[in-house]
Amino acid sequence: MDRCLFCERTELQLVIYLVWGHVVMLANSALNKPSGLQVLPGGLFQQRTVLSQLQWRESEQSTLLASREQHPVPVHRLGRGTSGILLCAKTKIAKSRLSIYFADGTSLIGGKRNTTKEPSSVRKISKIYRALVNGLVDEDEVIISEPIGVIKYPGVAKGLYVASPSGKPALSKVKVLERNMQGNCSLVQVEIQSGRPHQIRIHLSFIGHPLLGDPLYDIGGKPRCFDSQSVDEDFAQDGGYCRPQHAVPGDCGYFLHAHQLLLTHPVTDEVIKIPAPLPSILQTQREAQSIQQEAVRNL
Repeated sequence: MDRCLFCERTELQLVIYLVWGHVVMLANSALNKPSGLQVLPGGLFQQRTVLSQLQWRESEQSTLLASREQHPVPVHRLGRGTSGILLCAKTKIAKSRLSIYFADGTSLIGGKRNTTKEPSSVRKISKIYRALVNGLVDEDEVIISEPIGVIKYPGVAKGLYVASPSGKPALSKVKVLERNMQGNCSLVQVEIQSGRPHQIRIHLSFIGHPLLGDPLYDIGGKPRCFDSQSVDEDFAQDGGYCRPQHAVPGDCGYFLHAHQLLLTHPVTDEVIKIPAPLPSILQTQREAQSIQQEAVRNL
């Protein structure tokens, strides 16, 4: 299997690619997509996106014809305020195969398959996140299966995803890593068994623990400020380009990081673990101490 690791500085961030065959893994900060960078063009964000950076890099290194045929494309999305691992594909075949992997994982939930098995045994791709949430989560482990649906919401052309009994199936497994009594917050690990938009933000707020700093979602998995009477019926025509008065999904401020991705290689079936280094605020005390000790040893 052909693997290579190289890095290059673009206008917005240091990007590192891990390549095997046609599949590309992206990262920032030091190794992952930064919070605040949109993945695909949309709404208020049309130019400074991950996709435009990939296109720019490819155009710098390839002929125009080759660039049209081979520039990498994100296979899935991360919220604008979410940092971490983002998978991209360099060919249509790779994108199609990886997209099927993600879709199959979500369909396992919709089909009510056995979710007690280890993720790698039932899914081709598994995603593990770190998050900082408001309040002290009582249970050490929580499974959240609240469906996620869409409501009309000003400034969001296609509607806002929220917790809804009539929505589509979704499953998140939450594990508490640390509780900060003084700060009244909890550090958690979240493994998502489906891929609904804003699933982690919605599910954690649904159980009463919204992400710390989340400007949009509140307890119950609904928006903080919302008056259904104020929604214009032609909201789907607004395109999302005018800056809305209330918070929208692209607003940042929360702490959510795509920390690990487990991927079954599309050719060899090898399970590959791709980690993204954690922001300091999302490290456990033990992890932070270990990093400090390693830094001292390297002096």
